[in-house]
Amino acid sequence: MALVKPIIYQVVGYQNSGKTTFLLKLIQLLKSNNIKTVTIKHHGHGGCPDVAEQKDSYKHIDAGAAASLVEGEGRIVLQAEESDWGLEHQISLMSFFLPDVILIEGHKKQPYPKLLILRSEADFLLMEQLNNITAVIVWNYTLVEQVRENLNVPVFHISEQKAVIEISNHIKNLVFNRNEAKK
Repeated sequence: MALVKPIIYQVVGYQNSGKTTFLLKLIQLLKSNNIKTVTIKHHGHGGCPDVAEQKDSYKHIDAGAAASLVEGEGRIVLQAEESDWGLEHQISLMSFFLPDVILIEGHKKQPYPKLLILRSEADFLLMEQLNNITAVIVWNYTLVEQVRENLNVPVFHISEQKAVIEISNHIKNLVFNRNEAKK
């Protein structure tokens, strides 16, 4: 069976804009529709992500191993040290799991289709800086029309369940069209 490239979709916005909360809802909805999803999260807080230092896998890394993988009852935890894990390397790694979709939280400047979350008018600069925006979520109802004047994409308020449903349907359509094209 030939490997099919996964659909890649980003959720971007500044820190504390609601990216993780939205992604959790999106993942649940995609899973309920039998869409196999993996995620990549950019750790944008500076420094290395936290790891459990008392665990053997950390001790292996600390001793100089390039990577350490722990498996138990079907769960795999992978830690790896590399000077530069670019997004393309991360996508290649996650593709091993044969997902239908790779959801990326962050990595704003990458060219993939993306949902942009804006907390305030001060965040509007992102609309100019980013490309391939397919939808926008705003925190303030007064921003909806302002965004629509700047971008010709669906715009939702953060409280609208419709946003998760529409983005999920968009991704499902991308998966369906990709699967039809490979036939």
